[in-house]
Amino acid sequence: MRYYFIYVAEVRYQKPEPLTYAYNSELAVGTLVLVPYGNKHVVGFVDSETVQPDFKTKEIYKVFEFGVLPSQLRQLHSWMCSYYPGNYGALTQLFVPSGISVTPRKQDVLKKVKHIELPDLTVEQHKVITEIKQSKATTFLLHGETGSGKTRVYQELIAGVLDAGSSVLLLAPEISLIPQIEASIKNSASAPVISMHSGLTKATRTRHWMQINSSDTPVIVIGTRSALFAPIKNLGLVIVDEMHEPAYKQESAPRYYALRAVAKLAQLHKCRIIYGSATPPIVEYFMAEQTKIPILRMSQTARPSEKIKSTIIDMKNTKFFARHRAFSDPLLEAMGIRLAAREQTLLFLNRRGTARQILCQACGWQAACPRCDIPLTYHGDDHTVRCHTCGYKGVPPYTCPTCASDNIIYRSLGTKALVEALHDLFPEALIKRFDTDNLVSEKLDKHFEAIHDGEVDILVGTQMLGKGLDLPKLSLVGIVNADTSLGMPDFSSSERSYQLLHQAIGRVGRGHRNGEVIVQSFNPDSPLLQAALQQNWQHMYDAELAERRQFGFPPFYFLLKVSVSRKSLQGAEKFIDNLYTKSQSANLKLEINQPTPSFYEKTNGKHNWQMVIKAKERSQLTKLLEVLPKGDWTYDLDPINLL
Repeated sequence: MRYYFIYVAEVRYQKPEPLTYAYNSELAVGTLVLVPYGNKHVVGFVDSETVQPDFKTKEIYKVFEFGVLPSQLRQLHSWMCSYYPGNYGALTQLFVPSGISVTPRKQDVLKKVKHIELPDLTVEQHKVITEIKQSKATTFLLHGETGSGKTRVYQELIAGVLDAGSSVLLLAPEISLIPQIEASIKNSASAPVISMHSGLTKATRTRHWMQINSSDTPVIVIGTRSALFAPIKNLGLVIVDEMHEPAYKQESAPRYYALRAVAKLAQLHKCRIIYGSATPPIVEYFMAEQTKIPILRMSQTARPSEKIKSTIIDMKNTKFFARHRAFSDPLLEAMGIRLAAREQTLLFLNRRGTARQILCQACGWQAACPRCDIPLTYHGDDHTVRCHTCGYKGVPPYTCPTCASDNIIYRSLGTKALVEALHDLFPEALIKRFDTDNLVSEKLDKHFEAIHDGEVDILVGTQMLGKGLDLPKLSLVGIVNADTSLGMPDFSSSERSYQLLHQAIGRVGRGHRNGEVIVQSFNPDSPLLQAALQQNWQHMYDAELAERRQFGFPPFYFLLKVSVSRKSLQGAEKFIDNLYTKSQSANLKLEINQPTPSFYEKTNGKHNWQMVIKAKERSQLTKLLEVLPKGDWTYDLDPINLL
């Protein structure tokens, strides 16, 4: 009998050390196995062989002959265990395919696609590619304006890497962007393209995992953040597209930031990594400046630039809203012109549902979630009220439970309400809504081809519609309410608002046809709004950087958010106060803020409190995590927001 250290992919396992199991024959390091854990079997991988321990061990239940993790992934696992301490079982889950315990189906035959001739490079594109190829640097930040042709740069770099016999990893923030990226890469690449994301079934993801792991020739892996854990053996290039998107941060344990993990992966493979964005994150841009990472700028549209007309509508002035309270008369007139010309309109509103507030006009009562105590959202399509935090679903009230008045009003329109109104205003138009309330069959990636071909007249949606889409027939973008994100009490709200506006506005003026942008705002003179309309990222960056330096936020400090949830308010306060006291006595170089109720004070029937801790050195925060008492609390190291 032989003995092995096994890292188990089980969320309940919290210790950094691997477990010891027995097996009757030799196993290679990295072999995927099925082992008993508690009352069930879980997947894990072999870390190393060891001597017989002085305690009784369980035996490995099954060995997956086809599954061996490459050495770079094992090293990445080790690095992440130290960089994001705690939640070790959940972290290990990232490295093994969730459906691997199921008998795998027959693998797909990987076919090379027919190579299609690419358009000539622009002067800027050629300059950027030349700089990358001639540079000794391995990391680059491609600050390319919307429509400047970052994808064309990616295509050229990918071709060179494939010719050299290496594979490519291309990350996108959202599943909805995958079809567009796949189409552009497949049309130009000489290697198979394999997708990896949560929109695929477990069986399909496992099959793709096996194809990547068994391929002896170059492949192109395209996916969301989880694709960085694909078992690519000979990685020659990593591309992180739309690097500014919050989706690259995992919001559940282990709360890793894909930009950090993929940078380590590229380092382990000794390959180049390209970060691309029209609106780079402030922290990443500042770090690039400080560490002398080459910042490559592309400011010109790849196609001949078309004219863009920009208009700001003051929402405080009701004379502009004679026909509808959500759509100004100039916006409706512009939409009518586009319909007549058989061109597309995109309407952006970062609010789901039909109405965000249900109020009693007699006494002021507001409908709130019984488990979370936050406003319920009304959904008119199925006549329900829902909580977008915990998932509570109920029937909307007809009378006020406080004063019995039937004077119930619905305020603050969401995307569903906009679609209902548009059907009345433009009955002849084909209108599609895209947000996270979509059914699987309604999602953006399922309708991408029809949208790209102009079959949809009006697109209505939340932030997902502002991400990287290139629509040839789109000529009008309407921002229904530009102020939805600015009111959030967080250090990142201004940056995020700018990114959303900049990206949404950037859907037009991409060289296809003349474009128009109409922005509705209660604060039309906002410097941030003016900067977004002028696509002046530098102005936003300079202003935000100065403010963060003044008040001590990233990139000048590292952050740790400690959170506690309890059924009773007193229980939550008592536990967070204990963590606060322990943090103060840790004798570390920290700035510890007083505990406060979380932005969402109550979710799923539990009261939430949090404590924010700052440090000049990140190591001080990881040391604090080692000394704080174990218990039912969570942490987020390097949070991208504090909500």
